[in-house]
Amino acid sequence: MKKRLNSATTLFTWRRIINGLTISRIILGIPIIFTLKNGANDVFILLIIIGALTDYLDGYLARKFNHQTILGAKLDPLADKILLLGPMIWLVHENLVPLWSIWLLISRELIISSWRSDKTSGGPASVQGKYKTLLQFISIVLLLWPKDWGTLYFINIINKIGYISFWVCLYLTFSSAIEYLFIQKETHQN
Repeated sequence: MKKRLNSATTLFTWRRIINGLTISRIILGIPIIFTLKNGANDVFILLIIIGALTDYLDGYLARKFNHQTILGAKLDPLADKILLLGPMIWLVHENLVPLWSIWLLISRELIISSWRSDKTSGGPASVQGKYKTLLQFISIVLLLWPKDWGTLYFINIINKIGYISFWVCLYLTFSSAIEYLFIQKETHQN
């Protein structure tokens, strides 16, 4: 009996729970694309909010229980990108944002991800980078708000807030990229 309890305890360690939350965001990318393709924006909103909550929770739990790992530091930003890139591309498909803006966002993500992957610790996220990710979640949710979740007036306001959030996110995308690049330059000079 004691042996079974120990194996169950080993199975549910904080490290596994935290990494499981991160991996769940990667897995959520597939159903998110299917819900968008099938016009199920209400289910999409639920899934993207679950993804955002797992993003917050894995970081919070890792810090709280001091279980920050190199694997987690490398997987977490990758999970965010996998979760968010499909909906960002969908914004272009729906003519909600210009293609060049998503190209700029994706380019920044690739540049910074390649820089962070070179670090043994995964490279910590900056405060601006965290706000950028939060605004990506918010703008995507508000721009793809289901058409039957309010009056036309309400939905127009929600969409406008999402549009403004998107452009603020694009600004933070580049200001955080510049911050990362300066940090990289200082690191290489030392």
